[in-house]
Amino acid sequence: MNMPVNSGPRLDRLPLSRFHWKILGLIAGGALIDAFDIYLAGGVLAAMNKEGFSSLAQNAAFLSATFFGMFVGAALAGLIGDRFGRRASYQGNLLMFGAASIAAVFSPNVETLIGLRFLMGVGLGAELVIAAGTLGEFVPPGHRGRWAALLSLIIAAGLPLASWTGYFVIPAFGWRYMFGIAGVAALFIWALRKSMPESPRWLESMGRNDEARATLSAIEAEVSAQHGALPPVEGVKTLTVKAAPLRELFSARILPRLLVAVIIVVTINVTVYGFIVWLPTFFVQQGMTVTKSLGYTTAMTFGAIAGSMLAVFVADRITRVKALVVSSLAIMVLGGTFAMMTSPEAIITVGFLLVSATYFLVSIGQFGFVPELFPTQFRLRGAGFASMLGRGAAIGTPLMTLILFKNYGLAGVLALVIALLGLLITAVCRLKVETSRSSLEDI
Repeated sequence: MNMPVNSGPRLDRLPLSRFHWKILGLIAGGALIDAFDIYLAGGVLAAMNKEGFSSLAQNAAFLSATFFGMFVGAALAGLIGDRFGRRASYQGNLLMFGAASIAAVFSPNVETLIGLRFLMGVGLGAELVIAAGTLGEFVPPGHRGRWAALLSLIIAAGLPLASWTGYFVIPAFGWRYMFGIAGVAALFIWALRKSMPESPRWLESMGRNDEARATLSAIEAEVSAQHGALPPVEGVKTLTVKAAPLRELFSARILPRLLVAVIIVVTINVTVYGFIVWLPTFFVQQGMTVTKSLGYTTAMTFGAIAGSMLAVFVADRITRVKALVVSSLAIMVLGGTFAMMTSPEAIITVGFLLVSATYFLVSIGQFGFVPELFPTQFRLRGAGFASMLGRGAAIGTPLMTLILFKNYGLAGVLALVIALLGLLITAVCRLKVETSRSSLEDI
């Protein structure tokens, strides 16, 4: 059959439907559980340290093991996802994560827990790479920014969900139960995802045209059953089937985009894992009880929901570059202000706004802009490589955070974050690539 598959235009002209919501639910469900597990670290580490199960240095090793696992997982997700398919990658990583989380409940010592945390990290690193790249391949361009922000909103819910769950579960039952909750939920989502279709764009890019046509026909039938006759397909955009070796990521065509993607992901990793995850420990070290520190953090981290919700409303109304620059400037200003706050009301208020701006940046940058920068045959490897280097930089973040906090206080930690945000602004402005409301094939 010589007729082109034309998967891009056929998917892009579909009206939003129950099919798209189902895809969002299946992708975001696993990503939410992964985010819950990432963010449970704050409360768990504070409780482990308080009861003598771990020292501050061992807590830093726990976080470093997480980031090293995410480093490996991001690399594997890109390689497996672009070579063997999106389904093979996202199902394998979630199964590994779920099994390791359940095993962590029974850890006899902190060393065993750190080893299991590495395995969890492999799954965590893979999941967040696959989620945004796969969702964007199904959603029409006029809604892609909003839906990337919706994905980010659901993932961001993992932060207050983990904090709020920890607030009740850790004091009453202990920190081990947090891993059990994450593991059981992950295996449940893994079972549901067996019904999720492969990306037609990826199938076409691999030359598997019959499978791409069959998958597209099934999607179109499901959407037309809800909406009636579908809009006509505008134009033909064939995904060229050719060898796509990893070295092409470093070609003159793609390398500038790869460098910008790396800067965005590194900045986000350091901001979230070098500051927000450490908030309960910072407060405990300043003399608060574990319960009070978790209460402060929980109140502030609802900003993750607020920032992501703002991104949902504006993502397709302003350009990606403008959104990245404005949110970065806001974090810089709020971060400098936060370091000077002393009263509980001011700490919670400014902290809430700071977390909101941070997760607006996450929504637009990591889940929207980064996967859009790469063509289909390189999408997961490009995003995965950027995420891998971001996680690699984050491996040293816990130790760096500890050193900066001990020597310079919270202001020292925030100074590092502000410097990286300045680099991000410079990079996206110099790249001069805008992706909003454009077909993935045109970008």
